[in-house]
Amino acid sequence: MVTFKLNLLKFNDSNSRKMENFMPDLLDQLNENQRVAASHIDGAMLILAGAGSGKTKTITTRLAYLISEVGIAPSNTLTLTFTNKAANEMRTRALKMLGDAGKNFTPLLCTFHKFGLLFLKFYIDRLGRKNNFVIIDTDDKKRILKGFESNIATPVLASEISNFKNSLLSVEDAAHHAAIEIDEHKFKDGYYARLANIYKLYEEYLAANNLVDFDDLLCLSYKILDEDEALAREISQRYAYIMVDEYQDTNDLQYKLLKKLCLTHENIAVVGDDDQSIYGWRGAKIENILNFKDRFKDVKVIRLEQNYRSTSQILRAANELIDHNRNRLGKELKSTKEGGEEVALIESDDETMESLKVAKRIKKLLSSGVAASEIAILYRINALSRSLEDGLNKEKIPYKMVGGVKFYERAEVKDVISYLRLVANENDDFSLKRVINRPKRGLGKISLAKIEKIAFENKFSLFEAICALDESDKELSKKIVSALDEFAANLKELKECGSAYELIDKLEAKFGIKKYYESLPDGSERVANIDEFYAMIKDQIKQDPSFSIEEFLNEIALQSEQDNIGGEAISIMSIHASKGLEFEHLFVIGLEEGFFPLLGDGSDIEEERRLAYVAITRAKKTLGLSYANSRFYKGQRTRLEKSRFLSEAGVCSGSLIIQTQTQTAGEYKKGDLVKHKIFGIGRVTAVTKIKKELKLTINFGGISRDIMSGFVEKAV
Repeated sequence: MVTFKLNLLKFNDSNSRKMENFMPDLLDQLNENQRVAASHIDGAMLILAGAGSGKTKTITTRLAYLISEVGIAPSNTLTLTFTNKAANEMRTRALKMLGDAGKNFTPLLCTFHKFGLLFLKFYIDRLGRKNNFVIIDTDDKKRILKGFESNIATPVLASEISNFKNSLLSVEDAAHHAAIEIDEHKFKDGYYARLANIYKLYEEYLAANNLVDFDDLLCLSYKILDEDEALAREISQRYAYIMVDEYQDTNDLQYKLLKKLCLTHENIAVVGDDDQSIYGWRGAKIENILNFKDRFKDVKVIRLEQNYRSTSQILRAANELIDHNRNRLGKELKSTKEGGEEVALIESDDETMESLKVAKRIKKLLSSGVAASEIAILYRINALSRSLEDGLNKEKIPYKMVGGVKFYERAEVKDVISYLRLVANENDDFSLKRVINRPKRGLGKISLAKIEKIAFENKFSLFEAICALDESDKELSKKIVSALDEFAANLKELKECGSAYELIDKLEAKFGIKKYYESLPDGSERVANIDEFYAMIKDQIKQDPSFSIEEFLNEIALQSEQDNIGGEAISIMSIHASKGLEFEHLFVIGLEEGFFPLLGDGSDIEEERRLAYVAITRAKKTLGLSYANSRFYKGQRTRLEKSRFLSEAGVCSGSLIIQTQTQTAGEYKKGDLVKHKIFGIGRVTAVTKIKKELKLTINFGGISRDIMSGFVEKAV
């Protein structure tokens, strides 16, 4: 805190003196483009840094150069990152470069949210708040929200409030929006009004208890700067040189905050890769990096295209793939490692064979002396880990799940397992307590405690206690007793099912587990896991006429207990979790249409392609791309086409899939300036809707052409 106070409030003239111990070799270890970027001083700069191109080295060298060579005071620099890990790595590198010069002058290098925290400690009083506030985490936030009576799921409330804050919507704005019909169904249901009310109660609670949540760190900081131009100018002058890492991941609020920090200058250097923008689903705006040169004056653009990670074969596939995206600034990675093995294409009949083939290849690598830590398997959606985990366990290959939860340990899967356990044994109190309120039945802690009391006094199981409830019982409301009666009746009915297959079908119909989870922010992912679980059981039933639910559940329990096999482990993870990592040997599974790319409402084919690009560029030495001809898809076994990404990457031949970007009618209008790959800049003179597509009549320098909207982009 003292360090920040010196940085933020006091500028000591002695800090600006030219530092001793110049390092003439500071730039010597950089390639030509890296040197240009690192030695840039004034004005805006965009460093387009491809995967494995040494971006961290470049940006930290620039920081050291500004301080030790140019003589910029460390207190006048600000470097922003997205993770503490990245901030710590950069700080360590920069201080090492600075040597003795960096011992007494530590530049401010932190995450966006850490900067917000430090800023609020000094200026939150301008909002009438005390600076001894406490930051609450996600769990604290959910606990507070649970205290408000609402039939909207807590995770949904938490997500919606976060969206409000990142969109800079006040409580009053949210209430106003609630009065406007946005979604007819939700509007009639009073959803928006209830949401706005909870937002109001939540904000009042935070203010009354002097709390701030994670989103407040940025939105309150912006609010202060937006309302006080003099302060904004003072802070901008203080941080005369700003650098931002992973700029493609910034959202709209972060961009607006940066604009405030650049109020008195445009000495902002951002580093990022538009081809690795994969977080659109959590609010990241790829437009921030695509339009950077239009939002700042005289922007210097430097491309870092030399890749020090992957072989030329791997990069060839990555370059060919990403070249199919239209919405990009353009660059081509060049390997410093010539040759290497060709990218392997792995075809399997189904997911069981796929996991077996991949496991066999991994065993071969391990037996040849490759360390397990140098091997990884990636997948697009978490549901695919189920067959993979089963295959690795069968082959006794130790693995660790990175950034995720093992399939049978995921909440939604454990819920289904608990229901099945109850069908097998209704007196399983542990399982009953887990699912008694999933989906919600209005049962709170107090009501459950009353049922537990009844069970204890009568030496009943919880299920027997529920069956013994009477609507005349004053201990519990009629509504709760009725809901529990229905719960017990449904369980009894399921126990009478003639077959395990019938049981699985009826389980979902009776309890609506998928319906409960699909309402959550990550609902589609959770439903996919449930579908995978149901389908896997059905498949086993078909293969084994003597299939027993009880035996199956016992096998899962044993498998979970044996997961932690000793020794080194390979890594398995989603592609999102792999960002920033690298592995000598890499496998990517599930490359089929519908799985990767993920197709459906709201899907963005270009972001899916960027995700595939990220996956490929994690590999250093060998890369295996795997697809299955059939897989469980939306709950049933389906024949699948191999992913278009395989042919686009030049790994196999395939039919060309013409993908046009779906546009809504409001996205283009008469008068818009647009850009076409061949015809250049033109102006829209008419818009015609054809099904879900738009046909645009565009004037290109006096020549009028009809072009489908997916083949142009807005020019401004």
